[in-house]
This record gives sequence, structure tokens and C-alpha cells, in this order.
Amino acid sequence: MVLEVAQIDVKPGMEQDFEAGVAKGVPIFQRAKGCMAMELQRSIELPSRYRLLIRWDALENHTVDFRGSADYQEWRKLVGHCFAEPPAVEHMNKVVEGF
Repeated sequence: MVLEVAQIDVKPGMEQDFEAGVAKGVPIFQRAKGCMAMELQRSIELPSRYRLLIRWDALENHTVDFRGSADYQEWRKLVGHCFAEPPAVEHMNKVVEGF
């Protein structure tokens, strides 16, 4: 399993629009090949900064299957206009499980 961590800074004043767009996009991720879970977290210290966390079965489910899909284009239409800059995306593997 791979965890996608996207840091997304939105334009000030666009926070509600962005959150609404992400909520509308939930079905897109529910039907995406290999997508197991997604959630959005908002920074307390920097309220225009978010972390979108998505669990994929495999890296290619995100980088090939999802990014190459029409659903990806729909996702960008829902939220892309809110971005202050392109999201910073990393893919993570769990190496230690605590409790």
C-alpha cells in the first residue's frame, strides 16, 4: 500500500470553495482503481494549507491509472482554480507501525 501526501496551499479566501470541491470529489476517488481511502486535513497554524491523504493499492494506481483518467480532469476542475501554486505530492511507504 502507498500513501499519497499532497500539500495544497489554496488562495486566501478560497478555503470554503476548496473544501466543497474536495467533498464533491469523494465519489471520484471511491471509483478510482486501487484507491482505498482519502481524507483532507487542514492546518491550524496555516489555515490556507491542506494535506490530502490518499491510500492506493500501488503507486501506479495514482501515477498511471488515475492521472491518465477522465476523472483526474474532473477532479482538477473541481479544485484546481483554488490552488495558490501546484500541489507538492509525495508517495510514502509505512516502515514502522507504532500503536
